[in-house]
This record gives sequence, C-alpha cells and structure tokens, in this order.
Amino acid sequence: MNETVICVVGNVATQPVYRDLASGPSARFRLAVTSRYWDREKSTWTDGHTNFFTVWANRQLATNAAACLAVGEPVVVQGRLKVRTDVRQGQNWTSADIDALAIGHDLARGTAVFRRTPGRTETPPGATTATTAAAPQQPEPNWETPVRSSEEEQEAAQEPELVT
Repeated sequence: MNETVICVVGNVATQPVYRDLASGPSARFRLAVTSRYWDREKSTWTDGHTNFFTVWANRQLATNAAACLAVGEPVVVQGRLKVRTDVRQGQNWTSADIDALAIGHDLARGTAVFRRTPGRTETPPGATTATTAAAPQQPEPNWETPVRSSEEEQEAAQEPELVT
C-alpha cells in the first residue's frame, strides 16, 4: 500500500455537492489552502499561493459533510492524495483530489458542536453490543492535583530526602 496520505488545513471553497449513488452516498467540495509567511520588509503576514483540492467523501462521511459544511468554513481534511492528469479539448489538465478519510472543523479558528449520527453506535474492538449495553457508566476521573495543607507542607519539609 503505497498511498500518499495527507492532512490539509484550509477553507471550504464550494458548497458540497451530495449524490445518492447505487454504491452509496457521495459528496464533493473544493478546498482552498493558502500558505502564509512573515514578510520581514513589511513586518506583516502575507498570503502566498493558494492550492485548490477537490475533496471526495463517501458513505456516512459524505452524508455528514454535506449536512455540516458551508462555504468559507475552516476545515481539516485527512485523506489519500490523488493527482490526476486528463486531456480536455486538446489541453492537458492536472487536478489534485483528496479521497477523504476524515473531515472536521478547524477548532484553532472557531468552535463547533458535535452531534452523533442517529442510529450509529460505537462498539469498542472485541466487544459486542450486548456487553457494551450492560456496562455501567464510569464516572469522570478527578484529574486535579490535591492542595496540601500548611501542616502537610511542614511535615514534607521535615522529612529527610533519600538520595540513591
């Protein structure tokens, strides 16, 4: 499997086009990815070249992408890069497509609210739905570091430190 898997961050450039095909749902949209660099002479960030990718999504990812994405929204796309060459009306055309494995909003540039797809449940590997349904809900662990009282601080200061 010599595939080129990439992760790109950019903006949705076209409204997703959704199709319900015999092989399952499919969606595509264009993604604009612009590099930025620091211009020392102007002391400001400057936009560089913009690359455009056609992003293809299939099955549940296609349905969710079509429902959630809008033009101008910042997204992160991970998928397989496909560079295609074609001859159209006597001219050579090259296109860069991404067969998406995952698509999500870029949380560095905004917020999002996640909603699970109705009817879809996540089952851990090796578990059956019967075992996961009966499993009790586990409480969230307490990750806070306990604060020592002044008495505990004094006791800790008086204890000899072991050096090995």
